[in-house]
Formats: sequence, C-alpha cells, structure tokens
Amino acid sequence: MNSSEDGSRPAEGPGIAQSALSRGAGFFGFWLVLTGADSADLAAGLVAAVAATAASLRLMPAEQWNPRPIKLAGLMLHFLRQSIVAGTDVALRALDPRLPLQPGFVVYHAHLPPGTKRNAFCAIMSLLPGTLPCGPAEGNGLAIHCLDVTQPVAEQLAAEETLCMQTLGGAQGNG
Repeated sequence: MNSSEDGSRPAEGPGIAQSALSRGAGFFGFWLVLTGADSADLAAGLVAAVAATAASLRLMPAEQWNPRPIKLAGLMLHFLRQSIVAGTDVALRALDPRLPLQPGFVVYHAHLPPGTKRNAFCAIMSLLPGTLPCGPAEGNGLAIHCLDVTQPVAEQLAAEETLCMQTLGGAQGNG
C-alpha cells in the first residue's frame, strides 16, 4: 500500500465513500443552518453540498486517519491545561515588567511531513498562547514565532507533536 506525502495512508474504496458522505453531510448541514432549513432551498443546498464535497475531495484527498478516542480526550484535557498555563504566563509576562519578553523566531524541525496531519498539529500549536507557526523553514522545519526565545520552545513543541501523533494515529517519521 502506498503512503501519501504526510505519512498517512490514502483512503481507498469505502474510505473515499465514507469521507465523501461525511463531508457532504457536513456541507449540507451547514447549508441548512445558513438558510434556516427552508424547504424552498433544499434542492439548491443539495447541489451546493455535492459541489463543495467534490471540490473538497479534489483539494484535500481523503486519507485514512486512525484517531484514538481516549487519546483524543487526553489531548483535549492537555490542551485545556496548557492553554491555561501558557495564557497565565503570557499575561504575567505582558503585565509584569520584571518578567522579560524576548520575542523572536525559533525553527522547529517537525517529525510530521507536510500534509494534513502536520497542518492539524500547526492548528493546535497556533491556539496555544505564546507560539505561532509562521511558515516553512529550511529542510523540514517550521518557523515559530514565540514570546521568549530563551525558553525551551523546541522541546515543548516536540512533546506536543508526539502527543498529537499518538492521538491522530500518525507514525513518527524521521526529521
């Protein structure tokens, strides 16, 4: 079986159908919310959902993800705790002149290759106060803006990436 560029396996057969159905249902549900579920708009909504699903599958092909529900719950709790701790740290650094801010960029060499799982990791990382992925860097790196370059940002991101890979079912590559 071939692997896609982000380390996950491409969905085949039922995987594509399942992805198309779930995406189509999501797009149609969004249409219903937007139109207030007006029966006069159902036909247009179905056409829009089919077109959006086709475009979605073309732009972001279906992949096989192996999310682990218990790990996902753990990641959500970890994320909540990290958000509170990091948010408090950012607030203290911003409001207390004795706590220095040394903003700058750090290059983080990700283990996840470019693709949707790396994008999911970057989305999670961008929600944590104090770090913001800004784009690719040399090699397999990511340029990360952080509030204090003297902190062990790369080590913290490595731990976050490992937790993300364990949750999403991504295999750790070389990087």
